[in-house]
Formats: sequence, structure tokens, C-alpha cells
Amino acid sequence: MNNKRTSCRFSHSRRRGQPVERDWRQHHNQGVWREVQEERRQESVPRGVCLSMCPIRELQDREAQNLLHRFEVLSGTERERWPRADPSGVVKEYARPAAGKDSTRPSDLRPPAVLLKTVFYLVDNIAASPTLRPWTEVYDFVFDRLRSVRQDMIIQRVSGADCVAVLERTVRFLIYASYRLCWEPLRLYDPRINDTHLQESLSWLLECYTSGKHPNQEEFQALGLLYNLGSSRAIQHTMELPERIRSSPVMDLALSVSRAFMERNPVRLLRLAHRLDFLQSCALHRHLETCRRDLLLIYSHGHSSKNCRFPLHKLAHILALDVPLTNQLCQAHGVEVHGDSVVFSKTSFTEPEAGKLQCAHFHDLVDRKQRDLTVGSIIHGCT
Repeated sequence: MNNKRTSCRFSHSRRRGQPVERDWRQHHNQGVWREVQEERRQESVPRGVCLSMCPIRELQDREAQNLLHRFEVLSGTERERWPRADPSGVVKEYARPAAGKDSTRPSDLRPPAVLLKTVFYLVDNIAASPTLRPWTEVYDFVFDRLRSVRQDMIIQRVSGADCVAVLERTVRFLIYASYRLCWEPLRLYDPRINDTHLQESLSWLLECYTSGKHPNQEEFQALGLLYNLGSSRAIQHTMELPERIRSSPVMDLALSVSRAFMERNPVRLLRLAHRLDFLQSCALHRHLETCRRDLLLIYSHGHSSKNCRFPLHKLAHILALDVPLTNQLCQAHGVEVHGDSVVFSKTSFTEPEAGKLQCAHFHDLVDRKQRDLTVGSIIHGCT
């Protein structure tokens, strides 16, 4: 009887153990399968072997078809019917994916180190060049070649320090361009296209920051918030950042500016704007027109009285403008200026006519911060 009970207990215990063993084997097999799939995925990712800024085949094709940019032409051959390519200056241009065209050929892809070298060339030799003009053409060339760099990174699924270094310089370049070229005609500079690529590059960069430590993270988290003032998505992203990043001085200032914008407190926002550095001011500058407009609207209601006279020089100080530009801004919004005084009226405030105010004329708050900064130092972050 005891033997039967012992045998029964042993049999039951073995049966109870069998599903556990099967579950362990199943999980183990799933883990192995995932590793195999990951290895296969890595093997399927193309790896670039082109060690120059432009694949030799593209260089030869563009030279033969006379499609070289003037920045890529060999010195001394500019006036020839078929200018020759400068091998050290030709950069792979962006090409849209097309049916039947293989964009993953390793010989046409540049590895991460070469991509970073290409970005340094574009910044130091093209964007920062004191002799290449006009800057709208410089922007167009650099914009296209940086887009090609990002395309190579996407195809090769580049990540890590090189990817971050490329994206940081791309974001700085696009933010600086959004400020420098904001007054250019649409045929030379499209702010919407620039904004689209800036937002995509910034999102990619912030995603890279989720793994590992990066010394410039606070800078770009702040730039993203300042550029996207009023965006609930940007604010939510900021609130989800670690405390050590949110509490950094640069982020604390950016959060204060964001809070003033959300509370429609233009006086506080403009006061805080004086504390921003040059590139942060470039990120903020697209909101300054709205901020100043809101300030005049609020004052038109708060100081609406025929007998009330507001000092023009004091208003200029609050708006961070000189007196003549303050006068011009007031007149564009229907605010009366009598000599050295401003007369606010809630019934006279109007929206300015399209094109009446040129953004470039109201850049003083940003311009004064550039001082001796070069384009190269701005884009490389050496400020």
C-alpha cells in the first residue's frame, strides 16, 4: 500500500513537472528565435563602403551630364563648356527613392564616419564660408546634401554617437536658417519645408537621447521646447524627462518662457528672452511677432483711455525694439502715437496688412546676441 502511494505521488509530481519543463523550453526557444531574427535583420541591413563624400559613379555621371553644382566644380574649369568635378568637393546629392532603382548598393552608401566627415565639410567649407554667396544658395546646397546624409543613415539604420553628432549639427543649421532667411521670398526659401525637416531631425535626435548619456541633451531639449512654444506635445515630452534634465538651468529657463507663452504673458516672455543665448533666440524668434502683437492687444484693452498717455520709449523697452520700430509696429496695428506718447484704444486695434511688417526689421533682440559668433561656431555649438 505504501509502495502504491509512493509510486502515485512520484507519478503525480512528474506529471506536474512536465508542463513547467515545456514552458521553459518554449520560452527558451522563443528567446533563441528572437536572437536569430535579430542576427538576420542585422545581416540584411546594408553597410556602406564608399569612403568619399560622393560615390565615384555619381560623380562621373553628374560630371558627364554637366549637373555639378558650382560649389563642386574644380577651380580653373568654371568657364569650360564641361566643367570638371573637384573630387574633394563633390558631395552626394539627395535622390528620391524610385521604382527599379537600388538605393542600398554598399558602394553608393557612406559609412557613419564618412557621413560625419561630410557634415563637417558642409559646415566648415560651405555654410561658414565668408566668400560663398548668396547665402540662400549656400542654404539650398547644404540643405540638400544634409538630406542625403540622413538618407544614408536611415538606409543603414545608423545609431550611436555619430548619428547624434550629425543630427545635432543638422538641427542647429536648420534653426539658424529659419532665423537668417525668414524674410526671403518663397522661391528662395520655404519656411514650411525647413520646418518639416527640422521637426523630423529634432524628433529623431530626441529619440536617440533615450538611450545612453549625451552631453548636449539639455541644449536640444530646450531648443525643441522654445521652437515649439504652445505645443502640448512638446510640453508633455518635457514633463516626462528625468528630473536631472528638467531642473538644469537651460531647461528651467526654457520652461519659464513656455509657461509665459501659455499664460499669454508677453511682458514676462520678452523679459526672459533677454536671457536666452543666440541659437535659443533663433528658435524663439518665429514667435516674437505673435508675442508683440498680443502685448499691444492687451495694452489696447488695459490702457484704453483718451486721457491715458503711455511713454513711447518705455513701450519700446518692453517690446525689445528701438523707438522708430516701435512706432512702426504701433501704426501697423492701429495704435496711435502722438510725439513721445502712445494712446491705446481697444476700438482702434487692428491686424496689420499682409507683408506690411518685414520680420528682418524686428530682429534686434536676436541680432545683438550674435556679436562675433561665426556660422561655423553656431552650428558646431562652440558658443
